[in-house]
Amino acid sequence: MRSSKILFGLAFGGLTLALLTPQRSSASNPYLDAPPGDEMVTTPAYRYANATDDEVRAWIAERNLPFSEILETVPGVRHPGRLTGPLHGVWVHGTDPTHAAALPYEIIDGRLALALDDFCAVLAASQIVELLHFTIYRPSAKLTDSGVELTRHSGALAIDVGALKQADGTWLRVKRDWSPSPGAKTCGGGERVPESESGKRLQGWVCEARKLGIFHYALTPHFNPAHADHLHLEIKPKVRWFLYN
Repeated sequence: MRSSKILFGLAFGGLTLALLTPQRSSASNPYLDAPPGDEMVTTPAYRYANATDDEVRAWIAERNLPFSEILETVPGVRHPGRLTGPLHGVWVHGTDPTHAAALPYEIIDGRLALALDDFCAVLAASQIVELLHFTIYRPSAKLTDSGVELTRHSGALAIDVGALKQADGTWLRVKRDWSPSPGAKTCGGGERVPESESGKRLQGWVCEARKLGIFHYALTPHFNPAHADHLHLEIKPKVRWFLYN
């Protein structure tokens, strides 16, 4: 396991990142957390999402990530590739791992791969060995031949996590274990805690990702019924806030 494991802080390019406390929110949106600009630009989410392709390649090489770059153009994706091995011992795969190498929804931007590497370090510290997702890349029907770079799933910068497998073989499933309460807070004080112990663990990892500034957005079963069965984790260029709900 690489020595760059992310636990309670991140050593990133020689700059140590302290934990970020989600205490600032907008009066119009209680889920929105906007840190000061000088703090936000040092977070992993911001640095990954706004990195150049050359920077992404360098960081991937430095970490020796199991990431195979796709050389041909993938519509909407800036730095497309596929994960070819586990991250910190955590196998990240979709619902059909046997054919993962050929499935489009397994395509991932290198920027999200870096964020997932950080997140999987957190999961590995709690004996998680597999992450099952529903989708990463979803091509946009609106994308033309203009080569426009997209965001969210259309840019392979978001992942929908459905379940996590523990080292003892048991699964924690979002749909089964996280009792939804649409509109309730997920992190940052005053949050609604799921009833099951498995649900509490899932929520704990999401909120740890917020403390570490790994993703810009985390949409959970508390967000709306459409997210009752998964955790939407996303990084996005130019965004200077976090939204975990």
